Parts: sequence; structure tokens; C-alpha cells
Amino acid sequence: MSFKVFVDGQEGTTGLRLLDYLTGRSDIELLRIDESKRKDPAERARFLNAADVAFLCLPDAASREAVSLVTNPNTCIIDASTAFRTDSGWTYGLPELAPGQREALRASKRIANPGCHATAFILLARPLVDAGLLAPDTPLSAFSLTGYSGGGKQMIAAYEAGGEARLLSPRPYAMGQGHKHLPEMRVQSGLAAAPVFSPIVGPFLKGLAVTIPLHASQLRPGTSAADLQAALARHYDGEAFIQVAPVAAEEELDNGFFDVQASNDTNRADLFVYGNAERMTLVARLDNLGKGAAGAAVQCMNVHLGADEGLGLASGR
Repeated sequence: MSFKVFVDGQEGTTGLRLLDYLTGRSDIELLRIDESKRKDPAERARFLNAADVAFLCLPDAASREAVSLVTNPNTCIIDASTAFRTDSGWTYGLPELAPGQREALRASKRIANPGCHATAFILLARPLVDAGLLAPDTPLSAFSLTGYSGGGKQMIAAYEAGGEARLLSPRPYAMGQGHKHLPEMRVQSGLAAAPVFSPIVGPFLKGLAVTIPLHASQLRPGTSAADLQAALARHYDGEAFIQVAPVAAEEELDNGFFDVQASNDTNRADLFVYGNAERMTLVARLDNLGKGAAGAAVQCMNVHLGADEGLGLASGR
């Protein structure tokens, strides 16, 4: 059986990566809009309503407009913007989130693809909240080191042009605590408040690692690093795309340094617990264009269509 798939916004970073994943799949018929008409509402509506699955790789306002054009009740929309990630009428596109999430994705015609930073943060925090090791009202902080591809075509072009010394150093941003992923980080983790979050762009194309530092006093009394690792391992037991490392996994370090890019070119997220009895560090690593964007969207499509969840995706291990 062949499914008709349309990518609205196919010229952007996520759209192009989606086409890489989908081109050549025997179960997919890609619908291609003429370049000269890709901003024509009537033509977009025609393609959106002809699709079994429509991916929206657009800014928030344009995504909302695209959704308003869909009248076919059988069209499943998978939206990559931030527009619907905390909307109760949409299903959050993280199959590993909690029991029942895959069933919700199969039934839903409105799927909100997670943000890259948010995916990594939620994969770490949600299981600990669910296990009672981390109280929902615990104030958290987190930082994320990410490749410049997350900034889209303009940022990629700036980095790849070279010649600017300022681009050779890590560059923190969203200093005013207004990062667009914060609402979903709070809601989908089950937290009472969003974390204090510090994202940092590095001088490399892709790869992302979110780190959550914890004092033992922030956790349920008596909780050890081994308890945190065990809770993560239980939550993701059997998950093809989530790898939970042993506590203080020295083999994952390069002479003591953490490799942010070691999950690149996969749809895998690697989770780590480091630290001691007083202070601990949780780290989630993924490819921000894979599990952090286009790979996650394809995984959701596979779940929704009842296909092999890993079809066209690489776990890397």
C-alpha cells in the first residue's frame, strides 16, 4: 500500500531533511508542488487535502494558516513549528513519552513534532517526575549545546561562509529566558514551572546535548545517581531509539570530554547520568536534525500509518 505524503515548506532545513528520509521509500508517494506555486494558498490547499500525511515545515503563523486550509478529515498533519506543541487538541509527537502515546499518535490527525532542545530535556525529566524521584514543583535549570543547523538556512549560510571570528566561539542566546521551547518543556515534562534554560550555539553543523544539573537536595531523599539511571532505563526499556548508558559511562568520554556529536546521523537519543552523592548531571544527546526534527517526524508518521516504526531511520546501534 502506498501513502501520499506532502511536505509544505520543503525548501527549509527540516523540509529538505524530510525529503532525504522519504525519497525512495516504496510505501510513499511524494506529492511535489511546483516551485512557482508553493506560496499559492489554493495550490497548497489542493496538495494538503490530497495527502494522507502532510508535514508542515513552516513558521508558526504559516503553520496555522496551512492547518486552516485542510478540510479533508483523513489528512494527518505533522507540524514541525511551535504553534501546537502545548495545544490539548494536538498529540505530542514523542512516542517514548509515556504509556499510551503511540496509541494516541495512531488515532490522531493532528501531531505536533517536538522541538530539539525540548526533546532532550523531556526525555530526561519526564521519567523522573513519573517515578516520583523529582517533584513537579522542583526548580530546574538546563543548558544546551547545539550545532548551528538548528538556526535554519540563514545561520547555516553565515557559518559556512566563514571569515567571522565571532562564529568560532560558542554563542549563548535567548538570554531573556523566552526561548520558544520552554512551554513544551514544562508541559510535557509534567513540571509546575519551566526551567531556567541556556541554549548555546557551537561552531559545528549538527549535534545537540542538553544537560540538567541536580543537587541531591532537589531529589527524593536518598536518591542516588544509580536510582536516576535505573528509572530512565525502566522507562525506556525496549525502545529502539533511546539508549540509556550505565552510570558514569567513562567509555562514552573522549579523554574525559563529552562528545556532543556522537549521535549524529541517527534517530537515536543517548541518555547519561554522571556525578556523586551530592551533585549529579543528566545529559541527553541527539542529532538536532534527526531525533530533534525530521527523524522524529518520520518516526511519528510511521507510528500513525501502522508501518514499522524504524522504517527509513537509523538507530546507530
